[in-house]
Amino acid sequence: MAEKWKVALGCDEAAYDMKQALVAHIQSLGYDVEDFGTHDAKPVLYPDVALEVAQAVSAGRVDRGVLICGTGIGVAISANKVPGIRAAQAHDTYSAERARKSNDAQIVTMGARVIGIELAKVIAETFLNSEFSGGSSQAKVDRIAAYERDGR
Repeated sequence: MAEKWKVALGCDEAAYDMKQALVAHIQSLGYDVEDFGTHDAKPVLYPDVALEVAQAVSAGRVDRGVLICGTGIGVAISANKVPGIRAAQAHDTYSAERARKSNDAQIVTMGARVIGIELAKVIAETFLNSEFSGGSSQAKVDRIAAYERDGR
């Protein structure tokens, strides 16, 4: 088994049950998990949770992140506000793999109202087991970083 990292998980109330299942599944794969909540089904502002997870990834406190809300869209938008973060929404394994291999995404986002828990487990596992391939994708990732850094 390859070296496993620390993975941050976060969600809003719409995805609480899915996050709970993903925490257990990701731990069963040998990863350390830091659970950023929510810790119950009470309403929360998903941008706050997404920001905490993205900041933990950006600071290097965790290696990868998994964020879930109703659609996966809001947490992706929110996480991508943190400089240096590339959060990609994935509702299939091909997209999850390409998020890592082509885009060097550090965070995958999913929608609990879009996919089921079993598919979410496979998507998260695929994302965590994929690595950035560099190659022709490196120039594209570098350009994204330059746009972020230089504003153009």
